[in-house]
Order: sequence, then C-alpha cells, then structure tokens
Amino acid sequence: MNKLTALIFAGAALATVALVSAPIAATPEGGPGGRHSAHGTHMRGDFGGGAPFINIALKHKSELNLASDQVANLEKIKSHYQSQLTPLQQQVRDNEKEIASLAQQSPANLIQIKSKIQEGEKVRSELRYLQVEAMENGRALLTVAQRDQLKSLVASRHENFRKMNKQPS
Repeated sequence: MNKLTALIFAGAALATVALVSAPIAATPEGGPGGRHSAHGTHMRGDFGGGAPFINIALKHKSELNLASDQVANLEKIKSHYQSQLTPLQQQVRDNEKEIASLAQQSPANLIQIKSKIQEGEKVRSELRYLQVEAMENGRALLTVAQRDQLKSLVASRHENFRKMNKQPS
C-alpha cells in the first residue's frame, strides 16, 4: 500500500509540474511575458513581455502623430519594463527547474514542491503587475484620439493574427 501511495503522490507531483510548466514552455522566450503567453496578447499583451500596445504605438508613430517627447517616453517605459522583466523571467525559469528536480525525487517532497509553486506564483503576479503598469504608463502618454486609433490598430492586428492561425475545419 505504501508503494501505491508513493506512486500516486509522485504522479500528482509530476502532473502539477506539467500543468505549471506548460504555459512557460509554450512561450518563445520560455517564460511569462513571452510573445504569446497562456493569457494571449490582447491589449495588456507583450513587447518582448510587455504591452504590444507600446510596440504597435512605436511602429505606427507617424500614423498616430506621436510627438517626439511621446516617442521618447514610450521608449523609456519599454526600456524600464524590460530591465525589470529579465531577472523575474530568470527567477521563474530557475524555480521551474527546481520544481522539476524535486518532482523527480522518490518520494517527492510535496511540501517543498508546493512551496516552490507558491514562490513561482508570487513572481508571476509581479510580472503581470509590471505588464499592467507599463501599459497604463504608455496609455497615459497618448491623447484620447491616439488611444482610439491605437485600439483600432491592435484590433486589426489581432484579427489578422486570428485569420492567419485559423485551423481548417
């Protein structure tokens, strides 16, 4: 009976690691904030992890009639976000490796695994907050007309992405 219980716990631990790791492995950069995270790339999305909102605004600066100070400030927001993002992404990757290593032990120490999962979630929530903060700071720089035009550009980009990735029926 003890071997069966150990097998069940080990299976549960491995399943937990798989569920936690899948969204990370699915991103090109290997972590939250990757181009296409498990949460998608809607308005909150990603500029190498941040807001596609800012990348799109910078790519379409002439269409949006962005002033030079707006462009400079958007670049500052993007740069600041990137500098905060990189170490947090590394923390998530390291944490996932530790969880996988702990899960490989027999028997797996579920208390340690749970603790590592909770640590990882704290970092993920900080990443999420930084995404929202970057987007809000960028949005605050734009006029209402620029925000409306940017929303249209994002919606168009999203629609093109959906059409491009549509699966045949």
